[in-house]
Amino acid sequence: MMLWRIALYRMGSMNSLFNRFNRSFRAISLIGLLAASAAVSAESFRITDIRLEGLQRVSAGTVFNLLPIEVGDVLDEGDAAFYIRALFRSGYFHDVEMSREGGVLIVSVEERPAIDSITIDGNKAIETEALLEGLSEQGLAEGEIFRIATLERMDLELERQYVAQGRYNATIDTNVEELPRNRVSISIDIVEGDSSKIRQINFVGNSLFKDAELLDELELKHPNWLSFFRNDDKYSREKLAGDLEAIESFYHDQGYVDFEVTSALVSITPNLEEVYITINVTEGEDFVVGEVSIIGEIGDEDPEILESLILVAPGERYSQALVTASEERITAALGNSGYAFASVSGVPETKHDGTADVKFFVDTGRRAYVRRITVTGNETTQDEVVRRELRQLEGGWASTALIDLSKVRLERLGYFSEVNVETPAVAGSDDQVDINIAVKEQTSGSIQGTVAYAQYSGLILGAGYSETNLFGTGNSFGVNLNWSKFQQIASVNYFNPYYTIDGVSRGFSVYYRQANYDEFNLVRYSSDSFGAGANYGIPIGETERLRFGFNVDYTQLSSSTYTAPEILEYLDSAGDEALNLKLTGSYSNVRLNRGIFPTRGYSQELGMEISVPGSDTLFYKLQYEGQIYFPLIAGFTLKLRSKLGYGDAYGETDVYPFFENFFAGGYGSVRGFERYSLGPRTTPRQAAMPGQDTMPGQDTMPSQDTMPGQRLFGFNRDGDPLGGNMLVEGNAEVILPLPFIDDTTSFRPVLFLDVGNVFSTHCASTAVNCIEFAWDELRASTGLAFTWLSPMGPMTFSIAKVLREGQFDETESFQFELGRVF
Repeated sequence: MMLWRIALYRMGSMNSLFNRFNRSFRAISLIGLLAASAAVSAESFRITDIRLEGLQRVSAGTVFNLLPIEVGDVLDEGDAAFYIRALFRSGYFHDVEMSREGGVLIVSVEERPAIDSITIDGNKAIETEALLEGLSEQGLAEGEIFRIATLERMDLELERQYVAQGRYNATIDTNVEELPRNRVSISIDIVEGDSSKIRQINFVGNSLFKDAELLDELELKHPNWLSFFRNDDKYSREKLAGDLEAIESFYHDQGYVDFEVTSALVSITPNLEEVYITINVTEGEDFVVGEVSIIGEIGDEDPEILESLILVAPGERYSQALVTASEERITAALGNSGYAFASVSGVPETKHDGTADVKFFVDTGRRAYVRRITVTGNETTQDEVVRRELRQLEGGWASTALIDLSKVRLERLGYFSEVNVETPAVAGSDDQVDINIAVKEQTSGSIQGTVAYAQYSGLILGAGYSETNLFGTGNSFGVNLNWSKFQQIASVNYFNPYYTIDGVSRGFSVYYRQANYDEFNLVRYSSDSFGAGANYGIPIGETERLRFGFNVDYTQLSSSTYTAPEILEYLDSAGDEALNLKLTGSYSNVRLNRGIFPTRGYSQELGMEISVPGSDTLFYKLQYEGQIYFPLIAGFTLKLRSKLGYGDAYGETDVYPFFENFFAGGYGSVRGFERYSLGPRTTPRQAAMPGQDTMPGQDTMPSQDTMPGQRLFGFNRDGDPLGGNMLVEGNAEVILPLPFIDDTTSFRPVLFLDVGNVFSTHCASTAVNCIEFAWDELRASTGLAFTWLSPMGPMTFSIAKVLREGQFDETESFQFELGRVF
């Protein structure tokens, strides 16, 4: 038998109130009950059981946790009202009712719906993730409880985000659809409109600097002819906030310590299309630096060393930029000593005499140790390969320098497009941190396939595979097979950068090459060669390495119908076979920030190759290659590169072997010229006309007029590229930013200027196209190149215009390269 019932309603709308009023005829509202409590006999009872009704998603345990009541407690009307309010405060319900049947307390609830999904359409200026994050901060997210009041806050939040972007005419349309099982789906349609443009920016209160000088410090600009590309005339609240900070920094760097922006007023035209910005400033007086001191706890650090890191000096004009730089230098020094939570703050104290004492307040905190290092994202690369590059160890001091160096070493590997390092503090500890390394792997190998046909070489077939991170081990492996009418090549190489745990490297290579250059754009001869070699590398520093190795090479040469006199002369003097043992050595220093597509740092390598006494041919080669990157403004980067080479014979060998010559031209050298086409050329053998007598060794060819470089029946009237024993190359590139591409680590466009050539220091008296070194013989080209790290390997395209060419040079304006990064 029902003795009494207490009900308290909180409905989301008048309709639900009306409906519940009709079906709750027996219920007595709490307000009515309290009003009539004087006339109703207060009756309490002891609870023998509690029964819950109406639950769908909310668990019974949650309700019991919200109700501070248990079986055996005594309940009266006043207690019931308190418990009902407690359930309402949880936000899970929009209707709660309590009643009793004998000693059983019945709690009946109606849950609020849950948000099943939120979809946003029409947004372009603000990413969906950013909008959803803002909604989540307002309590509106998938899985959360849906409330009408929250929906209203959602509209305000979205409008706020678009107003911050200067889109005052943006409209938000929200639709809520009821779904089964007490769920709702929210769809949001956005019409963003256009950003309001800046009509005028005015400064009030400035007398020391003109408006034009201050406008130069702002990111927001008056409309100009570049605004269409830069969008710098479109208002944004975030940009304005950044510009106000830029103005403050400008004045503080000029010594105006007390400068402040008192207000920034933004007025919008009635059509919501243009804004006027008025910035009110108080300039104050300029100051020079008085005393400079360090105050606070510096642990066991030497105060003189810390003082030497301060860039501000007494008597100089005060500069906030120098104060900030000093803070960063001291913080970095303390971080290198394990004080990961150190704080440094430089505070100026102005005086009436126009000086400002600068005090650096230092709090080192406790020295922090690394508890654990975790690596994520290396799906292919083995964990050991990553950890062997780390210089920060678990259990040691958390050194900022070692952590940064570890990050750089991982970036230099070339296996990862992104390396992010975080050092969160360990919860509950003030002297421990964890290091979390998140990497994003990129293509580290390439597969090459070639099927082509050329006029002089016929069908060309090729296949190659190279991998710098073989099965995630960090080892390199490559195999290359090529077949054509003029050349057949097979080669295999293997390299282990950590042959020992100390970083000693070891590599092997084996190759076979059979070439007949009669039909190719090189000097005419044939060769069969094969060889094998091994090399070792020893680290002598974090970025420096020494390498040495040996190669055994056997080469057999033969002449052909159109073999040049230079080749015949060499074969007569040195013979047509050579078995050489070559020793190699090099020194390298790599300080680039990344292994592929670096943007700062430099690298250089000096190498030497020499055939040892006892070899059939005695010669040596010296090579140097270096590159350096300079970050410029607005995301541009300048790259400078040089490559030099020189070789010569020694001992009993009088003539430098022509098959060891350097070549230039083409991709990776001087773009805009055909590959290997620059430099000395062979002396063409004199051709007799049909019916004329020929000298011994003279060839007969048809009588036809030819243009320079034209071939007739395998004969080139200008000779063929021979190469030289001296190489000079230089290259300048401006790396362009890609504003519309998120992943810039896979794409690189550049504007380039290439110069270079090959020369010979042993030109024969009969040579007609031999070039000795001269500055005016350097060839030059300029153009645009684009490299893409595709899944098949690097692909590079270039278009070049030749700026300086010789009489016999062969040009090629468009070039394509697969499988190499230059």
